[in-house]
Amino acid sequence: MKRRLILWGGLGVAALPVAIGGSWILSLPAAPAPDGVAPVTPGEAEAALGALRPPKRQRPLIAVIGTNGGTEVTDYLMPYGVLRRAGIADVVALGTGPGPVTLYPALKVEPQATVAEFDARHPDGADHVIVPAMHRDDDPVVLPWIRSQAAKGAIVIGVCAGAKVVAAAGLLDGRRATTHWYYLKALRERHPAVRYVADRRMVVDEGVATTTGITASMPMSLTLIEAIAGRERAEAVAHDLGLAQWDAHHDSEAFIFTRPFALTAIGNRLAFWKHEQLGIQLVPGIHEVSLALVADAWSRTYRSRAVTFADTAAAQQGRDGIRIIPDQVATGWPAERRIPFAVDLRPAKALEQTLQAIAMRYGRQTAEFVAMQLEYPRDTALRLTVREALCTRS
Repeated sequence: MKRRLILWGGLGVAALPVAIGGSWILSLPAAPAPDGVAPVTPGEAEAALGALRPPKRQRPLIAVIGTNGGTEVTDYLMPYGVLRRAGIADVVALGTGPGPVTLYPALKVEPQATVAEFDARHPDGADHVIVPAMHRDDDPVVLPWIRSQAAKGAIVIGVCAGAKVVAAAGLLDGRRATTHWYYLKALRERHPAVRYVADRRMVVDEGVATTTGITASMPMSLTLIEAIAGRERAEAVAHDLGLAQWDAHHDSEAFIFTRPFALTAIGNRLAFWKHEQLGIQLVPGIHEVSLALVADAWSRTYRSRAVTFADTAAAQQGRDGIRIIPDQVATGWPAERRIPFAVDLRPAKALEQTLQAIAMRYGRQTAEFVAMQLEYPRDTALRLTVREALCTRS
């Protein structure tokens, strides 16, 4: 007999089997293997840049598509915010229909147009279409729209588990690709013609690009900026994000289903009496990218859920133009359950500080559990922030 524990905020809509005897947990590895990944060569990097260069316009048009019923928050807001900040393209955030786009595991936003409105304004299509992870891989509006954009010459970029949506549209058959580590097996089983590439955060093949997990949307966005406007512009944006370097290097074996991951998911989920609702105050000009990372991370602990509040029900416009709808109308929030948020905090620093705060509040295993879901390279900032957190707490 088995029970099923639903991984909502953590991994979209996935199921984690929990055997009552627990023997399946003991069969899981205790830790990932060490990094033994070949570096990204200059030739490989240049080939990727060449494949991502705008196919139609000198100043490209980039569409970020989201389904109103559920789209991953960082996958949607990170590319939009980073590319808008670069100022080298016209970037628009879309919904499949009228009304707000509900993001998961947190936030709700107003899209800037529907796909129908976009098509009416741009009958020749976009230069690049960014496809985030979605609750449904087979959305009846998204799939034909992606196919039509590809047929018009757009480069389609599947971020994280958005690769499953791109594959469902038939655009990955015979192409090299990657996706979030948790969904890799399902992608390969459902789409055996996909040629999986390990140890790369980004893979580009014949007009279609894919990435690994959620935080890969940052280097992907910077790579796209470099392809459009050159290295110098990408470096300037990276500095603004708080990122020292980026490339396609990725240690795939560091992100696998481990025993600590499973035990943390089960333990945190079952400790329902310890679950918390944490508040983030929305103010005009808030940094959408940093907000997405912070809300995403806190909502993946299985101990907490991040919600936004403001003193009005009206949507608050972020720094890069997205209008964010508050979850609750409130003039304040209990200090012990309020997430401190600096309006101008750089995204990379925001994520590192959040992982540190999670480690302090819930322990090292939960911080690593969140980083695994975000597919955040644990050999860099996470080890430092967890170490700092544990030293501070002790």
